[in-house]
Amino acid sequence: MTADVRACTGIDNIAEAITLLELNNWDLVAAINGVIPQENGILQSNFSSEASQAGMFGPPSQSEAADAAAGGAVPTPSSSSLSSSPPSSSTSAFCPVNSASSSSSSSSSRQIVERQPRMLNFRVEYRQRTVDLVLEEGSTVGEIKKILETELAVPVSKMQLKGWKSGDVSDTTVMRSLHLPKNNSLGLQESLNQNFLLVISHREAQRDYSLNFPGSKTIQEVKRNVSDLTNIPVRHQQWDGWPASASDDSMTLAVSGITFPCHHLSVCRRSSPANSQEPTEEFGVDDSEMFGLGSSTCRKAPMMPENSENEADALLHFTAEFSSRYGETHPMFFIGTLEAASQEAFYGKARDRKLLAIYLHNDDSVLSNVFCSQMMCADSIVAYLSQNFITWAWDVTKEANKARLLTMCTRHFGSVVTQTIRTYKTDQFPLLLIVMGKRTSNEVLNVIQGNTTVDELMMRLMGAMEIFTAQQLEDIKDEDEREIRETVKREQDEAYRVSLEADQRGPRGEEAEQNRLERKRKEQEDEKEAIRLSLEHSLPVEPDEDSAEQISKLRIRTPSGEFLERRFLSSCKLQVLFDFVASKGFPFEEFKLLTTFPRKKSLSWTLVQTCWRPSCSPRRRSSWRLKSSSESSER
Repeated sequence: MTADVRACTGIDNIAEAITLLELNNWDLVAAINGVIPQENGILQSNFSSEASQAGMFGPPSQSEAADAAAGGAVPTPSSSSLSSSPPSSSTSAFCPVNSASSSSSSSSSRQIVERQPRMLNFRVEYRQRTVDLVLEEGSTVGEIKKILETELAVPVSKMQLKGWKSGDVSDTTVMRSLHLPKNNSLGLQESLNQNFLLVISHREAQRDYSLNFPGSKTIQEVKRNVSDLTNIPVRHQQWDGWPASASDDSMTLAVSGITFPCHHLSVCRRSSPANSQEPTEEFGVDDSEMFGLGSSTCRKAPMMPENSENEADALLHFTAEFSSRYGETHPMFFIGTLEAASQEAFYGKARDRKLLAIYLHNDDSVLSNVFCSQMMCADSIVAYLSQNFITWAWDVTKEANKARLLTMCTRHFGSVVTQTIRTYKTDQFPLLLIVMGKRTSNEVLNVIQGNTTVDELMMRLMGAMEIFTAQQLEDIKDEDEREIRETVKREQDEAYRVSLEADQRGPRGEEAEQNRLERKRKEQEDEKEAIRLSLEHSLPVEPDEDSAEQISKLRIRTPSGEFLERRFLSSCKLQVLFDFVASKGFPFEEFKLLTTFPRKKSLSWTLVQTCWRPSCSPRRRSSWRLKSSSESSER
């Protein structure tokens, strides 16, 4: 390998060649690149064949170098093949010789040529726009996105760059590690979790539909939903407003090139010759249905199993199937019987009551798919229903389940509600019944059919809520008045009970009560006397007046005017003084021991700290005063 380096670079010194290889981790191509100036600063690994041609035809052109970069690596030439023909002037582009080394053989060291950064060209296509970028090879993918964010006003968090040859590419990936050619083409897509608002104008009916779709929805799925709304089969739909890039119905909305967040479209029935319509009308089969692309309702699992014994299990199945079809954003359906839902909504406290929303689903109706995906799953509708309603659902696609629902409605709401449900035809479903509980019976405030919009649905829900709020305020007022009356009645009953017990006791009862109080008083006195005797026995012996230790003689005036006198050692704690006073019948809990200074004392202080001063006689007399706790709140 050292011979290869010496042959390509003209380095005669073996030690210098080894040092150059060690600096490049024994990478031959990197070592040669470090000393050979190129157009882009990089010597491609397939230089063996071009090096041999360079002796005859001169250095390679720029186009040949680019082709060599894209073509891949070629094995490194052997030392014998290069050493047999020393570098000539025609190969100076690959093996330049330093002028200093050619003039003097003693100076074999070479000047290391600094590599110029390799520049990469990118052409990014986004919808109907093209952005050309030029970045260094050492840049990251995230830097490309930041530039595109400035140019296209697309947040970096929602960008997806397509066209990388390597599958695992993140924002921190350095482009040098991807081994990219000089010219690159990429496609920019927005994340599929965006929601697009499609305002679709049905020209024949002169009606506009505002439909929300996630970016992951395909154009074919949008056309099927519109077919349910307009009764125009997909093959007969004629559209205006799709961009030119939306040429394939299997494309998602995020990559179709439609305007975000709102895009306007129009649809009508395509006119066709009468003879071409007859087979279609005769058989009534849509092309998409013939090839398995038709409405998915015919292949979907039922929303609710037929003849389910347990209503809670049936509603759990309904909720799971609803989520799988239309997503996790939907009203929180009450899991339980219709009676339990009514109890939850109507029969709590007035402040906690809510309206009951009964959602009736029918898969045979063309409106069901659109109503569920656009109305029942709209964020505003979901939030309003969750806050103000108890939502209960049932599937009436099967006749057995419909008959069961009518029976439940007759039992809980009466025959009027049952007859109302019977009058609606299949193509008028789904239905949303708004029921309000009253004192005597439950009332259906509104029946909302499937052919409505989000704004109309919200207005009707808010109208029902206004009626319910007015009734709820009256119920709250009546409930508060009733609670006040019941509270007064309970207090009167309690007073009557106490008075009755007093009357039933009579004179004997009063005598028994006096005896009980007398026994209690005597027990308390006995307890106090026992405590007094215990304190009296625990007192230290009174010191003599001629004792060698410091003595304090205390004089304590009682509330009756009498005086208590006793000698104490000056080292005694203040607690001993209190025990002495308590042993004389003045317990600490009932009397306070006062002195002029200091006003506040601690029981752990000694008498020296409380009564004696250095300037006074060691045998000092101090005066204290006893005061009842009821006379003063401060000791």
